[in-house]
Amino acid sequence: MLAINLQAAKNLAIFITIGFVVLSLVMGMVVKNVMAKLIIVLLMLGLALGVWTQRKALDTCADTVKADLAAGSDNGTVCTFFGTQIEIPLIDEP
Repeated sequence: MLAINLQAAKNLAIFITIGFVVLSLVMGMVVKNVMAKLIIVLLMLGLALGVWTQRKALDTCADTVKADLAAGSDNGTVCTFFGTQIEIPLIDEP
């Protein structure tokens, strides 16, 4: 199973979101049919929104895990990013 760290997942989510937004703009200019253009742009923006919400959920999960560890409890919370387990460091990364 592919495991990435928290900062890499956050950065990946930002790049993917930007990529989907740029791709939706490019497809909006390239596609000539109005309905196809609308569907493609909405699909790309929906995917961008999905990635962005996954990033926010990952942030929230990581904060919860760090707070639980700081409080001395270990409830076994696992953070995921689109089904991939993310390593949460015990100390904040720069």
